[in-house]
Amino acid sequence: MNGFMKIFGWPILLALITLVGLLGALVGDGPWDWLFWFCLVAPLGVLAWVLTRRRL
Repeated sequence: MNGFMKIFGWPILLALITLVGLLGALVGDGPWDWLFWFCLVAPLGVLAWVLTRRRL
């Protein structure tokens, strides 16, 4: 199980955050929009961070 979470832990977490953002954007309104917007943008931020730290 440790190897599974080591490989798939971050992708599962990002998928759950994105799912919360998508579902929340459908049902939420008002101040919740900022939270759901962050949930949808967070995976892009992680991708940008990984690409800038990548070694060639």
